[in-house]
Amino acid sequence: MKYTTVREYLLGLVEDGLAPPGSKIPSERELCERFGVSRMTVRQAVDALVVDGLLERVQGRGTFVAQPKVDMQLRLTSFDEEMRRRHMEPSSRVLTAAQVAAPAEVAAALERPAGAGVYYLHRVRVADGVPMALEENWVPADLVPGLLDAEHADGTFAALAQHGYPPSWGEDVIEAVTVRDRSAALLGVPDGAAGLLITRRTFSANVAVSYARSIYRGDRYALWAPVSPPSPAVAPPWRSGAGSGRPLPVHAKGGLS
Repeated sequence: MKYTTVREYLLGLVEDGLAPPGSKIPSERELCERFGVSRMTVRQAVDALVVDGLLERVQGRGTFVAQPKVDMQLRLTSFDEEMRRRHMEPSSRVLTAAQVAAPAEVAAALERPAGAGVYYLHRVRVADGVPMALEENWVPADLVPGLLDAEHADGTFAALAQHGYPPSWGEDVIEAVTVRDRSAALLGVPDGAAGLLITRRTFSANVAVSYARSIYRGDRYALWAPVSPPSPAVAPPWRSGAGSGRPLPVHAKGGLS
């Protein structure tokens, strides 16, 4: 098929590094002339690569090689660890770092009284200089005294482990969201872009040690999860009323702004 020839040519440009991420592909006219095919044939070839996530159309500008997506496998690791595992250099831009009174939703997630002291961290998570996620994180203040001090610069998980609360398991709620306003600006995406909202509770044995809400760029992440045959729901025996093994119904309302 003629469209296959065009598709394989474009695929070769990308795979051979001749068209790096962010570069514009040849125009429809150039491809028509090069292969002696119709515009419809060229569009069919380009459409196939757009569906595969290899190319992306930008309205009013043309078609470009898409940035590679990071496979997001759900692991109980920090953002920094995940990025280094992928040979990327992580960094963060801190928007807020303070000790605050826990709002009702956060207190429920951490199984603390409303108004209990918690550390609140709001950060832009960056990899190789590119904003990847916008993260809010709450940690009970009594578990890690001085969490915001320089001595804990290695991260929240490391600080928890140092104080006898190594994270051992967690539960996630994953939702598709639309990234708006300030969140979009902080992530460097257009207003209205797609994102993944992951709400996570982290535990050390039977103690809730962290509650986090993170918005990941939809254009840079693809969720990967292993699948196994059906089995009975698993819930830790100390979780009274958690027979379903499902997380508490704590969700961000409408994403961050």
